[in-house]
Amino acid sequence: MWAMIVKEFRQMRRDRRTLAMMIFLPILLLVILGYAASFDVTSIPVAVAGPRAGLIEHVLRPPFEVVTSEPGQGRTWARDQLRDNHAAVAVATGGARPVVLIDGTQLFDARAALAALTSLGTGRSAAGAPGSGAAGAALPAPRITILYNPQLATSDIMIPGLAGVVLVFIGTIITSLGVVRERQSGTLEQLAVMPLRPRDVFLGKIVPYFVVSAVDLAIVLAVGIAVFGVPFRGSAAVFGLGALLFVFVTLGTGVLISSVSQNQGQAIQLAVMVMLPQVLLSGLIFPLSSIVAGVRWISYLLPLTYFNEISRGVMLRAEPIGPLWQPFLFLGLLGAVVVTLATLRFRAYLAPARAGRRRRPPGPGQAPGAAAPGRPRAALSVPGAGEGA
Repeated sequence: MWAMIVKEFRQMRRDRRTLAMMIFLPILLLVILGYAASFDVTSIPVAVAGPRAGLIEHVLRPPFEVVTSEPGQGRTWARDQLRDNHAAVAVATGGARPVVLIDGTQLFDARAALAALTSLGTGRSAAGAPGSGAAGAALPAPRITILYNPQLATSDIMIPGLAGVVLVFIGTIITSLGVVRERQSGTLEQLAVMPLRPRDVFLGKIVPYFVVSAVDLAIVLAVGIAVFGVPFRGSAAVFGLGALLFVFVTLGTGVLISSVSQNQGQAIQLAVMVMLPQVLLSGLIFPLSSIVAGVRWISYLLPLTYFNEISRGVMLRAEPIGPLWQPFLFLGLLGAVVVTLATLRFRAYLAPARAGRRRRPPGPGQAPGAAAPGRPRAALSVPGAGEGA
């Protein structure tokens, strides 16, 4: 039994990828779930418009944080701030009562804002009571309107994000397994002797999975719209462009994982380590504002973070491509980096092996084809040699 225990420890030590995953993955889960698994909202960005914008800034207390204030603007400007994802709450003070607009696509911010406004209204009523002064009566009770997701339905928020999760699954896990399986069967080595450039091989590998990903995306959206009633208010062209960039990044990641994996087990391990942070840190489950800064920077390296912004912005808020230039830009940069790395890995893998060392030129006094000094030529077997004449 002791010999078997020693043998297993030695085998575990040789499999460095599995050993690293057994040690690194629990630490990763502990850090993510310890620092990121929080639904508490500590800061709600607010845009204020209208002639009494200064009074609103004075009245609002944490978690509200005024990020922009325009006394010369009105409700249309305030609504655009929500549509373009510049704020989660907008206040317009042009009428007799201030109008509070809440972005329902930011589910946790919206619920926290409603709770904070209720508390603020209670405090204002107490401040305006007899004997407490007239400071609280300077601002009448606001009229609250929830935009883009009036019912605060969870499905309206989750379905656009789940579409990205499906694309991550297809692009990362399935693609990496398909390429590694071909390597294990020995057919990938045949590409080294074909007149194909690494770029051609890379594109040839991802195009079939790209088609499958597009079909899966269409199915997820159709089910979400038909069954769960998720609206699609924006431009299909803008959404399609964002999905194209996102799929390109995920497929490149899958090919890159396959190029550094020797078998399907290693490919699954690396794919899970890449996919897990995207699900937990992309804002799909936990709001980005509740993640501590020491972990939040990881979110901005994940392509699913930017696809969530695009899908929710287009489907729920009908956001045009102009305000979405940042997630489009970052997806393009991530795609360029991933595709370049995957192409370089394929170039190194598919480089034709030299048939042998280059023949050195014959030395002085050495006839062409003669054996090199110190290396005798192999004897030739001649029929009849050694027989007497």
